[in-house]
Amino acid sequence: MSIAQEIRRRFRQAVTPTVAICVTAYFGYHLVQGDYGLVSWLRLTHEIEQTKAELDSVTAEREKLDRRVSLLRPESLDLDMIEERARVILGFAHPSDAVILNPTP
Repeated sequence: MSIAQEIRRRFRQAVTPTVAICVTAYFGYHLVQGDYGLVSWLRLTHEIEQTKAELDSVTAEREKLDRRVSLLRPESLDLDMIEERARVILGFAHPSDAVILNPTP
């Protein structure tokens, strides 16, 4: 048996495991780092949690504003709310109110 034949025989024996290792490494890398891999999944999960928290805070703020607006509707007028808004908009104060002025620098 010549050296060339021995090299060819060993080369053929090494090709299958080498290809299998390369394919496994390729899919393993994309399992972790790919567009749909574990790292992307963790990042998206974190973004979803942040977005849900932001949605909760915005929903709470909207409900608070809806309650305040409902007090100004003609069906359910709240005189205290109207008086408060008029004072803020017009810059007036009630005689019994204590007014504290902040000097501007």
